[in-house]
Amino acid sequence: MKPNTIKFIGLDLGTKNTLCYVSGHGIVYNEPSFMAYDTITNALIALGTDAYEMIGKTHSNIRMVTPLVDGVIADLDAAKDLLKHIFSKMKMLNIWKNSIVVLACPSGVTELEREALKLVAKEMGATHVVIEEEAKMAALGAGINIDRAQGHLLIDIGGGTTDMAIISAGSIVVSMSTKTAGNHFDDEIAKYIRSEYNIAIGAKTSENIKKQIGSLVKYHNERAMQVYGRDIVSGLPKEAKITSEEIRNVLLNSFSKITDMLIELLEHTPPELSGDIMKNGITITGGGALIRNIEKYFSDIFLLKCKIADEPLDCVIEGLRLYEKVVRKRIMDGYYEKENQLRGAFGRK
Repeated sequence: MKPNTIKFIGLDLGTKNTLCYVSGHGIVYNEPSFMAYDTITNALIALGTDAYEMIGKTHSNIRMVTPLVDGVIADLDAAKDLLKHIFSKMKMLNIWKNSIVVLACPSGVTELEREALKLVAKEMGATHVVIEEEAKMAALGAGINIDRAQGHLLIDIGGGTTDMAIISAGSIVVSMSTKTAGNHFDDEIAKYIRSEYNIAIGAKTSENIKKQIGSLVKYHNERAMQVYGRDIVSGLPKEAKITSEEIRNVLLNSFSKITDMLIELLEHTPPELSGDIMKNGITITGGGALIRNIEKYFSDIFLLKCKIADEPLDCVIEGLRLYEKVVRKRIMDGYYEKENQLRGAFGRK
């Protein structure tokens, strides 16, 4: 079967959200990467948004699962279940047969973790499975011409990982990844409220605090927010008033790790590309790009112009959509077979 006649599936399997693109259909799925199982029957009872709404509100007979942790598959069976139910829900389960699948993954994943991603797609029926780095797809989806021999700096702040890369001439020149990302920010906010106010709060509350009053630079008309949780001493319901400044200090502490990594990345960047970055600046994508004043934070520290992509949450899936033509051509040219042979040769050496 010719590559041009079979279906193309692009998958952004994120720690927080899963997005699926199918050629001829567009984005067919865009929901949280959460699943709820009945522990007695082991049956899936909720998926996506429905499962997300159940977080922190279930009894002992319901198990909450996220197939991916820190951008890599933590539960292979759950990952297969996720894809099966997504496409079954869309009445598109047969589309996997002999399909071309491209999966986006963080730059720091190991070869073993890449193979786990491939295994999921192949067991669903895919013939051709390609793994591409999230940062590269996000840059493409953000409108950057990655094929030009010109350096672009991209920071993709997701739920499980923050990826940053220097991209030029169609590929990544240097990249780094850290687990200091959305989930980490939420955990740090919960720890702060527990230590300062003796209140235990859930993951959804932490995330909501980050979205509502989180910032990296002081802004006009800052406000406070009422937070509700459980008193860790008495066990009774308790509330507290949290200010924007408090949450900013928590986020700044976490972001210091990201800035340190960015400094290290720039130190490993070839001089000619450093000159391009001075002109092109920094592009930010991912859910973390929505934190208030993040672009000002980076531009103040690195003295570079900084912009947030138009649709930061959708950049990876948009990049996968645009990458379809490249992948089809490479399959026709035998590019991936040659790449695998080359890897095998190096492996034997």
